Amino acid sequence: MALTEAAKTDFGTRMKRSREERGVSLRQIADVTRISVVALEALERNEISRLPGGIFSRGIVRSYALQVGLDPEQAVRNFLASFPEDSVTVGSPHVRRDDLDDRPRRSGATVVAVLVAISALLGAIVYFALSLR
Repeated sequence: MALTEAAKTDFGTRMKRSREERGVSLRQIADVTRISVVALEALERNEISRLPGGIFSRGIVRSYALQVGLDPEQAVRNFLASFPEDSVTVGSPHVRRDDLDDRPRRSGATVVAVLVAISALLGAIVYFALSLR
């Protein structure tokens, strides 16, 4: 098993173990957090693709951690470290945006130039429409 696969296995297993040690059921967590049991099971099984992704997955981890007595921010950091290639990293302050997005950036000057051009075009249309009357 590759190191990344071992890390993925460890995250869900650690969360489940913490929950079981505290004697908390998935149903109890679901009732308090309003997170579906299906999503909680997916988290424990490391089936990250079944979670909503981005900030929502991190919210699930944070809520789960609170219910089982873990530090929620540390749990999120561990989660992100365990699944660096998955959608859970989108929007994370722990992951550089440049690492996630290969699209070219538009500069502020480009945006301003486009807005000026659109305004000039609309002005010309209005001018000619009014002059035809």
